[in-house]
Amino acid sequence: MKKKVLILLTIFLALSLSFCGKQPTYKHQSIKYIDTGINPDTWVLIPKGRFYAGQFLKETDINYDYKIMLTDVTNQMFADYLNKALSEGKIKVKSGKVLGYYKGEKYYGFRHELKIPEGDNYPYFHLDEPGVRIRYEKGKFVVDKGFENHPATVVTWFGANAYCQSIGGDLPTEMEWEKAARGNTKYSYPWGDDIDKEYANYNFSQKEIREKVFGVDFQITTPVGFFNGKTYNGFETKKSVSPYGLYDMGGNVWQWVKDRYPKMSDRFMKGGSFRNYDIYLRIWFRNSAQPQYGGIDVGFRCVKRPEGVETNNKGE
Repeated sequence: MKKKVLILLTIFLALSLSFCGKQPTYKHQSIKYIDTGINPDTWVLIPKGRFYAGQFLKETDINYDYKIMLTDVTNQMFADYLNKALSEGKIKVKSGKVLGYYKGEKYYGFRHELKIPEGDNYPYFHLDEPGVRIRYEKGKFVVDKGFENHPATVVTWFGANAYCQSIGGDLPTEMEWEKAARGNTKYSYPWGDDIDKEYANYNFSQKEIREKVFGVDFQITTPVGFFNGKTYNGFETKKSVSPYGLYDMGGNVWQWVKDRYPKMSDRFMKGGSFRNYDIYLRIWFRNSAQPQYGGIDVGFRCVKRPEGVETNNKGE
């Protein structure tokens, strides 16, 4: 019996490591800037209507039009936001963290649930996380050279939520995200049912991307919109967009979504990242973490809904 338990623990640890990957220890550095020709300030209209949600393709309806960002929020966009928020006194820097306000949430007293009262000391961004690409220098937030158009990472759910609200938007719900990723299709991935290294930045393509494209020896994000059919230093990409033309809905970085449910504090992420195997890039796959978490493989994009639309956030 003990032997079986040890074997199961070994398998579990191996799977956990393959999923999470080893945290890098590299410091701030510069890379070659790559212009993908994709404008991250672009928004895409997602029309109301039915779509197939989840692994088992449940017919689901969203009864309003909404807009979603063409790409993830970039390092430069997030740094600009931080600088503006700092000048307005809306955030502060303390002990390697960027801290800000959150309105708080109802507490149910459930096991493992966090108390999240109203306050202004919630972590938005981890400046001390290995692999972070925005630094705080002489009272200003600055992006590492070459990473300006890479997705902003190490942003917590609180920080992503605050950014989206600052531009009059919100984080997408899981269903809004899935509809934007799948359209009216039954695809496994945003671009279809097949996947290879030319389609996305994930475990299988990482080695060639870091060696051929960037000439580095560490795990790395790609600029937003990188997989657009162009070839970079001999690395060929497919134009792997969703049916609505969205980039990076599978791979590169996980994307925070809005949903919060009663009796739990975790938030969810969609899309998979450069550290994951292909299964995690499937539209229906979901990851989760507590809202104060920020990792080098986690980013976000925002949505804008019509005024008065209420989302199904059961925990608020």
